[in-house]
Amino acid sequence: MYRRYVKRALDVAASFLLLIALLPVFALIAFAIKLDSKGPVFFTQVRIGKDEKPFKIIKFRTMRVKAPSEMPTRLMQRSRAYITRVGRFLRITSLDELPQLINILKGDMSFVGFRPCLWNEYELDDERRRNGAYSVRPGITGIAQIRGRDELEPAEKARLDGVYARHVGFDYDFRIITKTVFAVFYKEGYKEGGDFGLE
Repeated sequence: MYRRYVKRALDVAASFLLLIALLPVFALIAFAIKLDSKGPVFFTQVRIGKDEKPFKIIKFRTMRVKAPSEMPTRLMQRSRAYITRVGRFLRITSLDELPQLINILKGDMSFVGFRPCLWNEYELDDERRRNGAYSVRPGITGIAQIRGRDELEPAEKARLDGVYARHVGFDYDFRIITKTVFAVFYKEGYKEGGDFGLE
């Protein structure tokens, strides 16, 4: 019941209300981005979603327009040189992810799921397919994001994503969102995650 109907209904209601409430924040961030560097306010990129279908993820732009657009930041050489001053703040606070509320409203994403990868992250893509992670919508956050995030090897990240896909429930979603909020607030970098009893 929750997986098929309630989760999506909550996603739609919450994303709609948050988009309205956060309009002043969106405007302020957009102004700061335009003031800080040349280029568009938003950044879109093709990611892999539910049932392996591609979609365009929306973020606030945090990098200069000359930055490689089809490469994960962690794999870039001298990635800090591409990140703008405003972008650095947006990344630390995760405010760059706010436009993904639009993705949630459209049905591309959920609040909780797996973090959608680029089409060319082949190892992670293969591991997620093997672990059944693509049976749910990708999310703004997920178990892997509070259990190590980018420090996790693709196989472990995909394993956790698969674990979530097999155990979708309101209690897990609530605990993941709560832990994510605290991790962002205290700038923990998503490194510490509790045992969700899903091992």
